[in-house]
Amino acid sequence: MISNQIIQTSIDELKAITKVDLCTYDLSGAWVAGSVEEMELDAALIRDFAASPADSQVIGAHHLLKIYDEGDLLFVLVAKGFSDDVYMVGKIAVSQIQNLVIAYKEKIDRNGFFQNLIMDNMLLVDVYNRAKKLRIEVSVPRVVYLVEANGEKTGMVMELLKGMFSSQTGDYVTAVDENSVILIKSVDAEASVKDLEAIADTIVDMVSTEIMISVRVSLGTLVNELKDLSKSYKEAKMAMDVGKIFYAEKSVAAYHSLGIGRLIYQLPVNLCKIFIEEIFGDNVPTELDDETLNTLNKFFENNLNVSETARQLYVHRNTLVYRIERIQESTGLNIRSFDDALTFKIALMVANYMKYLDGVE
Repeated sequence: MISNQIIQTSIDELKAITKVDLCTYDLSGAWVAGSVEEMELDAALIRDFAASPADSQVIGAHHLLKIYDEGDLLFVLVAKGFSDDVYMVGKIAVSQIQNLVIAYKEKIDRNGFFQNLIMDNMLLVDVYNRAKKLRIEVSVPRVVYLVEANGEKTGMVMELLKGMFSSQTGDYVTAVDENSVILIKSVDAEASVKDLEAIADTIVDMVSTEIMISVRVSLGTLVNELKDLSKSYKEAKMAMDVGKIFYAEKSVAAYHSLGIGRLIYQLPVNLCKIFIEEIFGDNVPTELDDETLNTLNKFFENNLNVSETARQLYVHRNTLVYRIERIQESTGLNIRSFDDALTFKIALMVANYMKYLDGVE
């Protein structure tokens, strides 16, 4: 149902333009919204008019008109004044409020439609029928973006996204839980992965600038049919999980470029456990200190180059060698060797995945 405040705003605007007092009442005769708090009409008169077959009626200086929603009576509108123009103002008010009711219903219906669509809660025939009724184009390239924020700020993020991406251009913003917002973005069919990731980067920057919080954004692949949006949503959801587990330092995770994290994420739990035990035994490095993690990340980034890594870390080469030897002593892996470095990198990612699963359970 349309809110009383929306009706009140519409009436206030009409009053300012026409100087005619207008009020709306519900079917019980109770005042809903208006330019004055009452029209000196008894509630019984409003109820009698609502029950009558007439669409309009004049009682003294009051013009009574009915407001419908697809044939169902919603409200009674009263326009006050003896002039013939008052009746016309009342008709304009009825038309405007009825259009607002339709627009508000479409907004609510579209929100529910997209929520059910991405959650796979609709039959294929219903998807096309509902899309036609809601005037949503079926064959348009779209991508689903998932924006995860702090629960208390999710509403603010949603409002910001609605301001950035308009439904008039084919974009829709909705939500399925209290911690994340979903953007269904209409894009060019020729959009590259880089173009799609640039949109995610823009979202991160705008939220950081306008709301001053950090968010994580993930995205699925481009789909050309409305019915495939659930696929893009599932991909975005997977990308969000994979990004948080394996690429925590990144704000954007694209399904197109999850790398080895995607592979590990889909491994059976038992296989992960066997692999970890085989590599580390009882010395699983699940709680590495910041210094060690930073050293490892820089060492891998620089392709196992000791000198370059030491330079970027601002430490002496011998200090870096000592740290590497200490890691070798605790894990049995010499990360200066490519094979051991690769094994350690994968094993560390698997260990993080196992830790994540333990937290979920």
